[in-house]
Amino acid sequence: MEKLGEVFAGSLTQLPKSEYEDFLKKANKDMTEKRFNRIKIAIAPHLIEKQLLKILKEYNVSTIEIEAQSTNDYILKRCGYTYKYNDIKKATKMIKWHRFNVSFQLGVGLPDSTKLDELNTARELAKLKPNRVRIYPMVVVKNTKLEKDFKEGKYEPLTLNQAIERCKDVIYELNRKHIKQISIVKQNELNESEETEIVSGPFHEEFGQLVTDSIWYDSIVDKIKQFNVKVRKVKIEVNPKELPNIIGYKRENAEKLREFYDVEIKAEGNPEIKIGKSKISVVEVYSN
Repeated sequence: MEKLGEVFAGSLTQLPKSEYEDFLKKANKDMTEKRFNRIKIAIAPHLIEKQLLKILKEYNVSTIEIEAQSTNDYILKRCGYTYKYNDIKKATKMIKWHRFNVSFQLGVGLPDSTKLDELNTARELAKLKPNRVRIYPMVVVKNTKLEKDFKEGKYEPLTLNQAIERCKDVIYELNRKHIKQISIVKQNELNESEETEIVSGPFHEEFGQLVTDSIWYDSIVDKIKQFNVKVRKVKIEVNPKELPNIIGYKRENAEKLREFYDVEIKAEGNPEIKIGKSKISVVEVYSN
């Protein structure tokens, strides 16, 4: 069988136990027909139990994504979750003991959550040594308690720029803790659901790309500042797959470098450079 990645069977959190097996049978069928070689499911931590894990093993689930969101018990309660951080730790231990891969969902912009809360959550989740972390920038969805709080002025969602910066800070923290498999939820898939309508919050069809571009922008600026001359133009070599990240969505990185640092960039693909790495050289400097 050709290895094409994993099929996401969805979330078991809202399903009654009587429907688990039908749900997983369908996932197995999808995996066979679409030639996927792994199945992933998401579930709230307090629902993890030995019998469920046994069933998941029987249906070849390989990754369990814990809907953690935060490790702050107050924030979890404020969001209406009935579990606590201790439940996340217990669930993680049980999942690992049964030899599943562990993924966490980490929320950004949750009610009453601050940047510090999110960085603390990143640190605490990293201690549990997950295989992957997925970051969810919070948006307001129609017909939810959060929409009611938003309309009553009890919740103010992050702006797009705030959400990008907060997600970026969480990624930096997870990287410092040696978590390498990090991704951001694809908001365009959420908005395409017939049952979901986003009414407010930092929604953007290319949100993940904007975060990636911003991380590259920071890296470029840091390297430019290390030159001992006032540079006018630089050449940036990266793996060809990452050329769009250098220029930025709608050329935003190139425009910001020109506007704030008066620097022109020339981006070139170099297949010998590893993903995530870059080589920057001075092409032209300003004369005194």
